[in-house]
Amino acid sequence: MVSSPHEAMHRIFQEYPGLFSRVSEVLGVPFTAPVSATLLPTDLTEARPVERRIDTLLRIDTEDDETFLLAIEAQGKRDPDKPASWAYYLSFLYTKYRTPPLLLVVCQDRATAEWASRPVPIGPRKWPALTLRPLVVGPHNMPVIIDVAEARKDLALATLAAITHAGDPDIGAILKTLSAALRDAPEAIADPIVELTAQGLGNRPAADQWRNLVAVDLSFYTSPLSEEIRDEGRAEGRAKGLADAILLVLQQRGLAVPDEARERITTCDDTQLMSTWLSRAVTAASTEAIFTAE
Repeated sequence: MVSSPHEAMHRIFQEYPGLFSRVSEVLGVPFTAPVSATLLPTDLTEARPVERRIDTLLRIDTEDDETFLLAIEAQGKRDPDKPASWAYYLSFLYTKYRTPPLLLVVCQDRATAEWASRPVPIGPRKWPALTLRPLVVGPHNMPVIIDVAEARKDLALATLAAITHAGDPDIGAILKTLSAALRDAPEAIADPIVELTAQGLGNRPAADQWRNLVAVDLSFYTSPLSEEIRDEGRAEGRAKGLADAILLVLQQRGLAVPDEARERITTCDDTQLMSTWLSRAVTAASTEAIFTAE
């Protein structure tokens, strides 16, 4: 499984295109709800060998017959080259599709979000030909959802909110709320949310909290993440059982087990190697002998 906050911050709009209309309401720039959304190619590469790719690109058709292109970029840090790239993306999209483009930038820290929110005028100071004005989602404007009923009303928005607040001190409560809201959700709805949340948390400490919540609160789901967690649990159980068996055999045979050897046995997670140690423990002349010829 790809574990990348970058992927989750834009892929969630592929899974739930209607999420954009709710996000726009949160941002105070409401767009009417889409009646359809079409995933378009993200490759903006020109004929010359310069490759340019948007993270996610959707064509949004709204209830009031408006159509626009929604380009979604996940941004993890400030990048002085990005505004020029974003302006190029929007110009290219308008040229290629003749459809109004809109850029949505998703961030996980306030400083990056504030940087990305600044309008960028393009052209002479007295008359900028263009002004880049992205819509920006981040911890500064997404709600902190710690009410289960609120999360249950809109699971996609609750998921994006959790991802953007991955570094929030209250992330434990946010994730607990999300997992509780998923308990009554059909598996087809819960599975992508479980995976996207794991991706969005990346390697932050909150990722371990989410894994524990999935293992306990959502133990009946069979998503790749939940299966991975269960497999890890089963492997840990096998390793502990083998360690106990090795120590018991050595004890029954009256062999001394130095502290260093005991720690080596009890901290090993290679069950195949531990099975070898167990076989040797039956006939070894000393505890140290079970570790030979590894």
